[in-house]
Amino acid sequence: MQAVSSKVHSSQAGVHPGLPALVKRHASSSWRKPVQQVDLPALEQLDAALEKHRGAVVLDSFCGTGRSTAMLASRHNDALVIGVDKSKHRLDRGPEAPDNCLFLQAHCEAIWRHLVAREQRLLAHYLLYPNPWPKPGHLGRRVHGHPAFPFLLALGGQLELRSNWQLYVEEFGVALHLLNQPSCVALVPTDTPALTLFEHKYRESGHQLWSVAAKLS
Repeated sequence: MQAVSSKVHSSQAGVHPGLPALVKRHASSSWRKPVQQVDLPALEQLDAALEKHRGAVVLDSFCGTGRSTAMLASRHNDALVIGVDKSKHRLDRGPEAPDNCLFLQAHCEAIWRHLVAREQRLLAHYLLYPNPWPKPGHLGRRVHGHPAFPFLLALGGQLELRSNWQLYVEEFGVALHLLNQPSCVALVPTDTPALTLFEHKYRESGHQLWSVAAKLS
């Protein structure tokens, strides 16, 4: 029997009051953290794949085992679909990659910045159940609170983030709005295939699943 997944609990009752100042501060500066040695092999793989493909690119950030990446590769069969996760253990548990699929072990923020430096625009970008960091003091660890968030937006394309924590999704939407990117928050339909193991687990546990989508300009 599959274990029941617990819902996200947080003492944060609404959008974090520090979000506007944090998002605007990051937007007015540039994230300059040096490239980590651990990310260099992935960046080289990425460059080689992009030189060979030279077509539409779809990114699946924080892809975990890569189940979602493989499914997205079938959905976007004319694009190069790239799944990125920092955990080799998770990636090693993934499915066999379709021909138009590339898995990279790296920090997603490093991949975003590298793609921006290459002036690579995305067709679509998926962030499916990244860790929401529910404690109020962890705002800076959330995707929209990270200093690399402006690089994510600069990649453009159709963006979708999903989570079983409604507040996290709404807060991401507010961060987009603060940077003049309209978005739409909605429940994820239950009559579509689960893209990730997390999504399957949350559905089986009776959670409502939320998404925020935006066409990045």
